[in-house]
Amino acid sequence: MQLAAIIVSLVLIAVGVALFGRAIVQIYQFMRLGQSVPAGTRTDQPVQRTVTVAREFLGHTRMNRWGVVGVAHWFVAVGFFSLLLTIVNAIGQLFKADWMLPIIGEWAPYNMFVEFIGTMTIVGILTLIVIRQLSKPDNKPGRKSRFAGSKKGQAYFVEAVILIVGVCIFTLHALEGAQHHVDSYEASFFISYPFVSWFGGMDLSTLQNLTYFFAMLKIATSFIWMIVVALNTNMGVAWHRFLAFPNIWFKREADGSTTLGELQPMMSGGKPIDWEDPGEDDVFGVSQVEQFSWKGLLDFSTCTECGRCQSQCPAWNTGKPLSPKLLIMSLRDHAHAKAPYLLAGGGKDMEGNEKATEEQLKDVPAAALAEAERPLIGTAEENGVIDPDVLWSCTSCGACVEQCPVDIEHIDHIVDMRRYQVMIESAFPSEAGTMLKNLEKKGNPWGLAKKQRLEWLKELDFEVPVVGKDIEDLTEVEYLYWVGCAGSLEDRAKKTTKAFAELLNMAGVKFAIMGGDEKCTGDSARRLGNEPLFQQLGQENVMALNMAFGEELDDDGKVTPESAKPKTAKKIVATCPHCLNTLGNEYPQLGGDYEVIHHTQLLQHLIDEGKLIPVTPVEGLITYHDPCYLGRHNKIYTPPREIMSAVPGLRQQEMHRHKERGFCCGAGGARMWMEERIGKRINTERVDEALSLNPDIVSTACPFCLVMLTDSVNGKKNDGKAQESLQVVDVAQLLLDSVKTPVDPAGESETADAPEPEPAK
Repeated sequence: MQLAAIIVSLVLIAVGVALFGRAIVQIYQFMRLGQSVPAGTRTDQPVQRTVTVAREFLGHTRMNRWGVVGVAHWFVAVGFFSLLLTIVNAIGQLFKADWMLPIIGEWAPYNMFVEFIGTMTIVGILTLIVIRQLSKPDNKPGRKSRFAGSKKGQAYFVEAVILIVGVCIFTLHALEGAQHHVDSYEASFFISYPFVSWFGGMDLSTLQNLTYFFAMLKIATSFIWMIVVALNTNMGVAWHRFLAFPNIWFKREADGSTTLGELQPMMSGGKPIDWEDPGEDDVFGVSQVEQFSWKGLLDFSTCTECGRCQSQCPAWNTGKPLSPKLLIMSLRDHAHAKAPYLLAGGGKDMEGNEKATEEQLKDVPAAALAEAERPLIGTAEENGVIDPDVLWSCTSCGACVEQCPVDIEHIDHIVDMRRYQVMIESAFPSEAGTMLKNLEKKGNPWGLAKKQRLEWLKELDFEVPVVGKDIEDLTEVEYLYWVGCAGSLEDRAKKTTKAFAELLNMAGVKFAIMGGDEKCTGDSARRLGNEPLFQQLGQENVMALNMAFGEELDDDGKVTPESAKPKTAKKIVATCPHCLNTLGNEYPQLGGDYEVIHHTQLLQHLIDEGKLIPVTPVEGLITYHDPCYLGRHNKIYTPPREIMSAVPGLRQQEMHRHKERGFCCGAGGARMWMEERIGKRINTERVDEALSLNPDIVSTACPFCLVMLTDSVNGKKNDGKAQESLQVVDVAQLLLDSVKTPVDPAGESETADAPEPEPAK
């Protein structure tokens, strides 16, 4: 028994280590196929990045949002790395059954640690096995299972390995106690003592043979796992336990915040494209998997197939073909299958010609050559890796990025593929073309004349200063109110605009607006994939804003060194979260650095200061819809809720999906301008969730959300599925209704100054 155990174990160790070493080299070479990234963007603040990795791993900050799943996974993950010495111990036990590790082998704290973590690894993996079985597609048919589409055979294999190894660690520890004649309770065996006592009744030969068997079983299981993993470098359910660490370390934000908010500048060859003079060989977007950055390839390989992104995706939940998980898995499997071809020097130039010679490709497997011929974006008939309907179903809501436990940057990859389709192939939903033409010709997605941007002012009974007309620049006011396209041109959104302006006037806040020459911020154009149009709109707006803030500009529209210090704080308040995100997070890429806040932040501040006092009750049950670009993308959840709490009479109730898990309205990612032809409408799904609470009011804080929710509610009213009195309003409208009644100031106590609201991100 002993000899057989030694031979089997040593052979498996040798083969496993050799193959695993080869696999690490293959993965490293594979990652190097991706494009480079600008220096410092993924390696700045190394200490902070290391702290982030430690915090995310030891704290399981994403996983623990899922309750018992996170706790169970923590013990499995910690057990995998902290119990590695038990393999050394098992190897020693093959040669001498009662062998223990030198120094620490008899140390009670170490043995207690092995005892506890080993046991909890078993409990943890059993918990995860049960959860997977309860949640598997057979038990949750259709799209209800987050494991739908995951490679269940690989998952079962990994779970079985962890369970067997955990049982072996526990059993070998108990056998160790029996062989060392532990005949009374000891701390080192505080869990396994009943087994120690049971084994203690056996003869020495039996104990030794049991030790050889379980030591061999532990080693064989561990190294069979290593061999299988080494031969399947795209086995994310196994490789994530190694690749998650560098993937988190190299994430966009060193402090660990999610990679939401701004999109990254468009790259070619690892450098930002110069839009004033693009290079002849610049690549626009991604049309081949090797055109992703090395971080993108690392993202794909790190996917654990856990399905958290899928379970939160509004497209997947409404019957559309997009699953963030399946998209990443498809890119991963395609990239790994194509790797031998790429490593041999294969690839296509911009004209589609092969760059490698026949001699270079002669040893490339036929499967890799076939994979290289697949289009990255294409229908099933075209043998495409990603179907166009998958690509255009994304609302860029950020739910996938928010929930991913290994920090995969789904939205960046989706937009990169969209950029190529829009800019090179001109292949995108036709109705979005109307929006792009309107932006190009009129500067707004509705295609309305710029003079109409100021029409809403005629409905106010007070004057609002206009920059360039009533005031020279913004040095005379505290805030620039960026009204935005929807706020000035869309009838429902204009109600929010007028309500907010009236509230600012009542509170005595000095503010001004642009004169109508401003353009759309370019949010929809950028997320659709039309980067040049975003650049054009953005640069024009930055130039106009810098002038409005009193900056002196050179001939290129850049701020001159003499006026680098602004005459006034560059404070902007926006009612549209998409404008907020673009102005505050993306315009710094174009030379526009502004302090941008959302109107709910300013309104909350004014309430706290006592400058706005809600007194008139607004009766009814209200539920609030979190706009994705206000919530997940910019982490603004509290101000709208505090405003509603300040309004007397309102009773708040949260929808099931809210805050970080809020459900999209369906308008983001330029979907506002595209028809939904597949599955259930996303806004209908969201309104159905709201109606389940039987509310009197559905509130939000975004003009896009206001439009989408109102459209669905009106449809429900027409069908008799919603009460006629149901309202969809912005929180600013609610607040205005409550503060309109005059209050005797003599009865009000003075309120201390509240802190200034912080800008987005």
